[in-house]
Amino acid sequence: MTNILVTGGAGYIGSHACKVLKAAGYTPVTFDNISTGWEEAVKFGPLEVGDLLDRARLDEVFTKWQPAAVMHFAALSQVGEAMREPGMYWRNNVSGSLNLIEATVAAGCKHFVFSSTCATFGDQDGVVLDENSAQMPLNAYGASKRAIEDMLKDFEFSHGLQSVIFRYFNVAGADPEGEVGEFHQPETHLIPLMLDAIEGKRGELTVFGTDYDTPDGTCIRDYVHVMDLVAAHVKGIEWLAADKGSRVFNLGTGTGFSVREVLTHSQSVTNRPVPHVEGPRRAGDAQCLVSGSSRAQSELGWKPTRSTLETMIKDAWRWHQNGHYDK
Repeated sequence: MTNILVTGGAGYIGSHACKVLKAAGYTPVTFDNISTGWEEAVKFGPLEVGDLLDRARLDEVFTKWQPAAVMHFAALSQVGEAMREPGMYWRNNVSGSLNLIEATVAAGCKHFVFSSTCATFGDQDGVVLDENSAQMPLNAYGASKRAIEDMLKDFEFSHGLQSVIFRYFNVAGADPEGEVGEFHQPETHLIPLMLDAIEGKRGELTVFGTDYDTPDGTCIRDYVHVMDLVAAHVKGIEWLAADKGSRVFNLGTGTGFSVREVLTHSQSVTNRPVPHVEGPRRAGDAQCLVSGSSRAQSELGWKPTRSTLETMIKDAWRWHQNGHYDK
């Protein structure tokens, strides 16, 4: 089988990517420092424990497995933390990615799939964001991802490294078969926070900002099911293998939902109220982020099939009730 090195493969999105890679006939080799990921989530291929800041360890793993491509998910990704500790994000995300890219090139691997983010666009109200939209990140998380995108372009010019960059919007849901799911400590994502509040595992959910210029005053986001998202990443590997060259793709549905709408759907799916209070806006939060993903559909042949809000919450609720990881 063809080996694919998956950084962050013990995390939420990375573990789901490993599942679909295995189903597609690849061997996903997880590289993870297990700082925020879970060893129990590594079920579909071998685990190599290591840190992206450790170049020697990266070289060992490349020599051992000789991957045909790299799928890079590993990153710090909390907006609030990025606002408080920008240096941590530049050091971990950018320096770590530079180590990884240099190790990839040194190993003779020419294919790289990168997990970027809509946070590179910043806050552009009333605009459906496509791949050519201006990138104006509001925080060190988005800025670090944009820097890595630029890095990949430079390494293509100098070393012929071909990349597929996916900028995705709000990822939600869980593996419908329950093998892996979303479980962060601390949890920062809206839907699992809501489900925790419903089950009494935490206090009331805080809705940050109710005075935005949106129909109900709360932020609007474009949600995409994690299984749809990782299916696109496999298509990215196939795109590169077919020698189609470097490309950037947005991954979203083109439909935005407000925080209040997600609350309402959560209550409908679970038949329980969501305990919540209203709070002030958070620094670095954009008002509205909605994707234009026509390029991914027309060029990659990608079409989200599970990315309705009801399905995402149902799958997340199923995992929330039955699945967990333990350190």
